[in-house]
Amino acid sequence: MALDPTKHADWEIAEEAESRMKTVYELGEQLGLEKEELLPQGHHVAKLDYRKILEKRKDKPDGKYIDVTAITPTPLGEGKSTSAMGLVQGLGRRNKSVMGAIRQPSGGPTMNIKGSAAGGGLAQCIPLTPFSLGLTGDINAIMNSHNLGMVALTARMQHENNYTDEQLAKRGLRRLDIHPKKVEFGWIMDFCAQALRGITIGQGGKMDGPLMHSRFDIAVSSEIMAILSVAKNLKDMRKKISKIVLAYDRQDRPVTTADLDVDGAMTAWMVEALNPNLMQTLEGQPVAVHAGPFANIAIGQSSVIADRVALKLADYNVTESGFGADIGFEKFWNLKCRYSGLKPHCAVVVATIRALKCHGGAPIPVPGRPMPEEYKEENVAWVEEGCNNLLHHIETVKKAGINPVVCINAFYTDTENEIKAVRRLCEQAGARAAISRHWQYGGDGALEFADAVIEACEEENQFRFLYELDTPLQKRIELIAREVYGADGVSFSPEALSKLKRMESDPEMKEMGTCMVKTHLSLSHDPSLKGVPTGWTLPVRDILTYKGAGFVVPVAGTISLMPGTGSDPAYRRIDVDVETGKVKGLF
Repeated sequence: MALDPTKHADWEIAEEAESRMKTVYELGEQLGLEKEELLPQGHHVAKLDYRKILEKRKDKPDGKYIDVTAITPTPLGEGKSTSAMGLVQGLGRRNKSVMGAIRQPSGGPTMNIKGSAAGGGLAQCIPLTPFSLGLTGDINAIMNSHNLGMVALTARMQHENNYTDEQLAKRGLRRLDIHPKKVEFGWIMDFCAQALRGITIGQGGKMDGPLMHSRFDIAVSSEIMAILSVAKNLKDMRKKISKIVLAYDRQDRPVTTADLDVDGAMTAWMVEALNPNLMQTLEGQPVAVHAGPFANIAIGQSSVIADRVALKLADYNVTESGFGADIGFEKFWNLKCRYSGLKPHCAVVVATIRALKCHGGAPIPVPGRPMPEEYKEENVAWVEEGCNNLLHHIETVKKAGINPVVCINAFYTDTENEIKAVRRLCEQAGARAAISRHWQYGGDGALEFADAVIEACEEENQFRFLYELDTPLQKRIELIAREVYGADGVSFSPEALSKLKRMESDPEMKEMGTCMVKTHLSLSHDPSLKGVPTGWTLPVRDILTYKGAGFVVPVAGTISLMPGTGSDPAYRRIDVDVETGKVKGLF
């Protein structure tokens, strides 16, 4: 009997459920896997040999493809991961063959404020401890691969400073003439460490490397992580890694991993990481956990490989995109689906009554402080006003030609009048709206939600991209700003305009996707603007290039690739039972 989520913490619920988990062998049998297609990493976690799985089932039709996104996030949280797990469990209760495909959490938010995004209540991915603490080592492999690139770059800079061209030639090297102030790469680690955003390296003598400014970014922002998300196979990953630009030389020419002869070794770290990880929901449905890039600073999707595997192994695959539909879904739509060639059947927009109130004028909650009393009282007017944000995201999904389903992720404080208002406005906008109580009741609480998704998947859709790759970069950015964010237009800094002009003349850029960097807390670039801001212009201050991943990255506003740790982080409440070795306090 599952624990009551109104009385027990997520980690307690997960720990109790883990005593009844299926083994990976039982999950493999459930999925029809052959012994050699399953790579156990203990009793309850495994890797899936994607090559063997896809090769054996290459002629098998794909299942239904469902993306879960949300309204613009608030400090209250919308429960997107919880809803994704709830939907998987609800479909399971309807006796559907179903898999989930979600991102692996970063150690940064896990040890900080957000948590590990395994879901919550009675809709979770388990076992929670390995899910939250490194899993099978994919992120560690990314860190090693990425940092090896920096080792190769800084070592080469030192050698070029210390040796003549003739001496370099004797060592089989040519001078790359790397500009110390044009290094694009930094180092990475998987924690939120604001003290490492700007560092100086190479202090000491001439044998201690070049003296230069550098930085640490969080691991999930690495281009290697982006490549893991979109790579089709090992050959594709090897090719993408070889194109990564680490720096520019004094003539402003790119210096790639291939120029440093480090691309092969960087790929070697990633071979096993290409295989998705197999886990399960609290109710025993299989879940592929693979890749974990943030959505506001990266692509925000689990991997193409995980989706392709899940679509061959199950009749329904429920994947998830980071943050709101303006960021995560837009990148699912125009990047992930473009790279994978997969076409979704349905997109879910998750909303809570509390978050709608926040967008509708209620006092904005402050994490770590008591919930304002206003959220405990019925206020249909706030809900209706907040639904403007929800309706904006519904329209974004419809622009992709996909059938939208709104999941009203219910809390016990919600009133019938507030729920009726959401249903009414969604139906007027041409979207199904389903109440779901998966947090409290698991799959049994998600049956209406599951039924709405099943119906939407049976309807034909007209999936289409917002732009084609031959669309000029400036026009792409303007399309995303106007059609997805609701901006009046775009302003470009002089630096961004200069880069834009150079990129437009580069034939390779015309084959690259556009991966926007923007705050997730507002449809605009200003995190303080809730609801649906009007009368604003999107400022693009810089445009970055991730040639390996195949992204041009316009940067709107000030976004740090290394988040900071808050004053009351989660690690203060995480501990270990020294008698049993069990970890407690994760969420």
